Amino acid sequence: MSLVSPSPDAPAIGDYAYDWALIDVETSGLMARRDRVLSVAVITIGPDGEQTGEFSTLLDPGCDPGPVEVHGLTAERLRGAPTFDQVAGRIGAMLQNRVLVAHNAQFDYDFLAHEFARARMRLPVSQRLCTLALNRQVDPPTDDMKLGTLAAHYGVSRQRAHDALDDTRVLAGVLRASLREAARLDLPLPLVTCPPRAESRFTPKPPKTPCAYRNPGRPTPGGPLRQGMKVAITGETAHARAELVGRAVAAGLNMMTSVSRHTSVLVTNEPAAGSAKARRAVADGVPVVDEQTFLRLLADVRPGAPHEATAAGGAPATGPEAEQVEPVEPVPTTASAVPTPETAALPATSPRVSAPAPGPSESSAGTSDKLLAGRRVLVLGGVHADAAAARTRVVELGGSAAINLSASVTDVVLLAGGEGDRRMKRINALELPVHDLHWLASPTTTDRSAVALRLQEPHVMPRGGVIDLPMPHGGPAPEWYVTAGWAPQSDCEIDVVAFLLDEEEQVASDEDFIFYGTPESPAGTVRLLTGGPAEQTIALDLASLPPATRKIVVAAAVDGAATFGTVGAIQIGAAPGSSGAPLARATLDAATTERTMLLVEIYRRGPLWRLRAVGQGYDHGLDALARGYGVDVAD
Repeated sequence: MSLVSPSPDAPAIGDYAYDWALIDVETSGLMARRDRVLSVAVITIGPDGEQTGEFSTLLDPGCDPGPVEVHGLTAERLRGAPTFDQVAGRIGAMLQNRVLVAHNAQFDYDFLAHEFARARMRLPVSQRLCTLALNRQVDPPTDDMKLGTLAAHYGVSRQRAHDALDDTRVLAGVLRASLREAARLDLPLPLVTCPPRAESRFTPKPPKTPCAYRNPGRPTPGGPLRQGMKVAITGETAHARAELVGRAVAAGLNMMTSVSRHTSVLVTNEPAAGSAKARRAVADGVPVVDEQTFLRLLADVRPGAPHEATAAGGAPATGPEAEQVEPVEPVPTTASAVPTPETAALPATSPRVSAPAPGPSESSAGTSDKLLAGRRVLVLGGVHADAAAARTRVVELGGSAAINLSASVTDVVLLAGGEGDRRMKRINALELPVHDLHWLASPTTTDRSAVALRLQEPHVMPRGGVIDLPMPHGGPAPEWYVTAGWAPQSDCEIDVVAFLLDEEEQVASDEDFIFYGTPESPAGTVRLLTGGPAEQTIALDLASLPPATRKIVVAAAVDGAATFGTVGAIQIGAAPGSSGAPLARATLDAATTERTMLLVEIYRRGPLWRLRAVGQGYDHGLDALARGYGVDVAD
């Protein structure tokens, strides 16, 4: 059976013909560097779509099996099963020279990488394909992207959920159907390169003890220290650095690895040595004390104000003092004034604001009917400013602006030069309605019954739009997944990053900067996930963040000399859970010269968390953005 059925104008079979190794693991928890694999199944498939091998086994993890109510694997069932190191060789042989395939592939890949590292073996995977990411590109009209939902949509039978072997067999059917859809839409596969993993990467790193107190600022000359003050140390010290840090943390101080304008005190025995921290302290007027003075001050640290007091009192934690929130249900019927991101506190660097391209007048936008509600419009061609203006108009009319061709695209708008876009051949084959720019002035649409609508369409957010993230009633709070996607690039790479910030818009430590070099916070509450070369996700366990974390800023940076003017729009989706339906979606256009862009902010507002679509860019690089948030970037 062929993976891709032949059809007129279909891409070459070689674009989709690989040796595949489909895999599913059941685990004792969700954190790969801590939890263990309880069962594993592998199915191999050749380029022609025929199955070539199958293996599955239970495993003895040597630990508590965790949520038995989810996977049904009790300690009794696992007793006597082989350990992972006993089957690692067989699994490795099945993965060798094949593309690893899984649903939410980074989860399975990370668990395998840790298990192979514990067995002192190399994980023989150089590429992986995530069927979840692939279907986010295909965008079928399903209410979520769970494996069972996709199986039902594609007509794949399922016997036992959370059974590794059955899930892998279902995955094979979903992969075949997804590849057929990818071929129909002429989509590139979101293959992820998997470089060799160093064993040291899997050593658990203890998280920094979060400071329980708000920063009271700097001490008065000759005055005492107060709990919550931010303290940094530089240079040689008579006492071990770990001892000084431990004593300061025990006293309630917030020990930092960098110096910023929010630092309360810098401790150094060599103020004239010219270290980067000392230079910044001088530039920002930070008080400097020597080690002996610091030890004396530690003996009398005054009480501080706990973070919980602010959060519990419902006072604004961050963001503008007055703010209009756009609820998801019901969608407002009239436009509300939403402050633009320029009003929010930003890093102390020179921004270049990405103002929205000019569109229709306020009066016409306010009175216009939502003629494109439920429709997804792809804009092709035009210079960046014209394309951005067209996408803005689509959103004003209640539609969603697409950045790539997918199964959910209902209309195409052609600007100058758009007829030469490589996707036009496929658009014509799919018989999608194609319009010129004048159509957006007063669009007419085909019969709505021809549009495959979901039960719950994502809320379309304009730039500056704000929503409350729903909180569960009684049940566990979900992880939130903020996914950024863009048109595939051939001459540059884009990095998505996250900053965990306190009330002063600063990181508490360098570990609160999540990027490709440190893709997971020490406590595992914020993670960077890669679904493909044109998609990255920040996963957030908001319920487990310390009270000192008031805001998470998600940003993107272009690696190299390219700018967002050549990259084009960035699409943002926010969903509860890795396979959840997007609650909200925004399409953000940057100006032509920007190399970094703030995408969204997720911040506390009393007992709630809110999400704001930002879309503000800067001409400088990621290192300058990180320094603005207090990250200690080497000069």
